[in-house]
Amino acid sequence: MANDLTLAVRQMGGRIFGGYAELLRMPHTARFAVGSVLACMPFPMVGMTITISVQHYYGNYTLAGALTAVQAIALAITEPLLGGLVDRFGQRRVSIPTILVWIVASTALISCITARAPEWILFCLTPLLAAIPPWGGMSRTRWTHLLHGDRIRTDRALSLSGVLDECMWVVGNPLSSILAVISGLLAFSVTGLCVVIGALMFLTETTTEPPSQTDLARTAGLTRAEYRRREAERAAGLRPAGAGHSGSLATGSIWGPGLVAVCATWFGLGAFQSAAGISIIAFATEQHLRQYTGFVFACFSLSSLTGAIVYGARNWASPLWKRFYVCLAVVNIGLGSFMFAHNLWTIMVIYLVIGVCQAPTWINGNQLMLHLVPPSRFTEGVAWMGAMNSIGGSAGSALAGVVIDRTGSYGGFLTVTALALGSLAIAFMGFRQIRQGTENPVLTEVSV
Repeated sequence: MANDLTLAVRQMGGRIFGGYAELLRMPHTARFAVGSVLACMPFPMVGMTITISVQHYYGNYTLAGALTAVQAIALAITEPLLGGLVDRFGQRRVSIPTILVWIVASTALISCITARAPEWILFCLTPLLAAIPPWGGMSRTRWTHLLHGDRIRTDRALSLSGVLDECMWVVGNPLSSILAVISGLLAFSVTGLCVVIGALMFLTETTTEPPSQTDLARTAGLTRAEYRRREAERAAGLRPAGAGHSGSLATGSIWGPGLVAVCATWFGLGAFQSAAGISIIAFATEQHLRQYTGFVFACFSLSSLTGAIVYGARNWASPLWKRFYVCLAVVNIGLGSFMFAHNLWTIMVIYLVIGVCQAPTWINGNQLMLHLVPPSRFTEGVAWMGAMNSIGGSAGSALAGVVIDRTGSYGGFLTVTALALGSLAIAFMGFRQIRQGTENPVLTEVSV
């Protein structure tokens, strides 16, 4: 009986993790995949550290929300720019100077916060924290380059990236809340160490780096502008009649109805999730449980990690657009129910239940990008999706910060509910464009 149970567990583990293990056994892939996750640690740690540190030293959530909003706006501006530069000139050439700017800026900001410097100085330094290379997009670009249009393994690789991202959030959220309560300087130091180690792992792995547009254009004997135009024309030629274009053939732009619909959806997603984060911190502070906020967020990430593992292990037969809307609705409605929670542990339970759809939502969004942008501009497309999420997050955190200072955490949760329902409405406004976009060929199959 025991042997049968052990065999069943092994078989199940093989079905779930076998595909991921196969990807990580490919030469050099584990190094860049893990390195990109370590280098992304500013995402779960910096926002939490700024919120807790500013509230501690300055005593209000409005300033904390405004600073996180400024950082999010700066991220929204710089991510597409950096993503475009990476696609054009290469990953290492863009990433190294960007990392140096972030290290200097983060050191200066936390020093000013602990010294209670004038607020205008904080607003000047915070935008520089957006100097973060698009590690997630660069890692996913390496996978699509290595797998050469293998749709099943490409989808699984994107799911693996989602799994590793959720591991980062599971560790980063509680770690940042604990370290920030002890010392904001300590939290930023640990974050900086992760950035340096992750960047070294990722950038020194040169054999998997995809060629830049400059390299591809030089090989084809074209200018970069001519190459981008030719690539857009070839991608458009694969689309079925009446499907429309993802961008302008005259300019080689990636923008089109499908991409606009996805980016608008990600704006709403960022708005209510960011508002939920600052509202939970305020709620926990009112209950004198602020030190446990990181663990609450970690429950969401742990549940999301579970969802990513299971979701990516299966080859789905249902259309991508259906899976996209189902997962999105679960997350939106679930977070909108926070206004009915009476204690922090209820929120934790809700997070555990709905978190299984969080990572699949992002995985579906990344897969949509494969249908909407040419392969050599995939990093830029993913960066635009993240940028709109950051813009929405800035709006949500700023709005929630003002409401919380006036009405308390319950007002923040009301804001979350309104934003969540509004976000779902925005998503369904782009239903036709998103459904139509998934009927196009996967553009990673385009040979250019």
